[in-house]
Amino acid sequence: METALRNLSRHEQLNFLLTNRIPRHALTRLVGWLSRIDSPRLARGLIGIWRLFTDLDLSDAQEQSFRSMQACFTRKLKPGARPVDARREIVVSPCDAVVGECGAIEGTRVFQAKGFPYELHELIPDPAIRETYRDGRYVTLRLRSSMYHRFHAPVACDVDAITYVSGDTWNVNPIALKRIEKLFCRNERAVIPLADLATHGSLCLVPVAAILVASMRFTGLESGLNLDYVGPSRLRWRARFRKGDEMGYFQQGSTILLFATGNYALAPGIAVGTTIRMGQALLADTTLAAPEQTS
Repeated sequence: METALRNLSRHEQLNFLLTNRIPRHALTRLVGWLSRIDSPRLARGLIGIWRLFTDLDLSDAQEQSFRSMQACFTRKLKPGARPVDARREIVVSPCDAVVGECGAIEGTRVFQAKGFPYELHELIPDPAIRETYRDGRYVTLRLRSSMYHRFHAPVACDVDAITYVSGDTWNVNPIALKRIEKLFCRNERAVIPLADLATHGSLCLVPVAAILVASMRFTGLESGLNLDYVGPSRLRWRARFRKGDEMGYFQQGSTILLFATGNYALAPGIAVGTTIRMGQALLADTTLAAPEQTS
């Protein structure tokens, strides 16, 4: 047992060094360039290497062959592959993910990992937005590199604007989250308040980019948000989404932080380490749900 723990510690140390103690911006740009090369043969080779290190499953992908790695990263799914919970009181997961941390916001204090807190003002620039979620709820959704990389509306909602925050590209895996303080507040991210059309609450999504990713695309916005973006920090984005509609995608796996007001509770079965798919119940509005439907 002690030998296994020592080996795990060495593995974590190596993982941390390889993914963080390197020129992160340069490597991210290099991988971005490589992933966009239009070559089915190169794509097959890179996907083959990728499979050696991940549990990549393309069985539910709309296409089974890809002209580039980026096409594989941003793949669409077969129709019906992700049923969406239609109950009015339910907030669904916006993406396929592993739940990193979740629970109550302590005033404005949130945890990226046990013992590693951050404050909402360090993550969200707009004071009106962050004050909305004082004493609310949060869920950290980590997209593994092998997962489906598109994200969707967790509720029927209107969006007015995105606030873009440029930043670093630290890896957002559990090892880094247990070592780098306030990591989400350091990385490139976007803040997206949602005007919920069905419930009495308020929601906000914060997609966080990371090493080898650092590129987010949003439905209806012409330009992507990435390391080369030099436009305004607040972008007008007037859009209406039905629950489950696609909102955008990462170029590879990363993290989405979801914040909710206090009348939301975690849906049954949601806990740290839970694997969830887009469309499954994540939160429930306690002002609408029957008592047995919430926790």
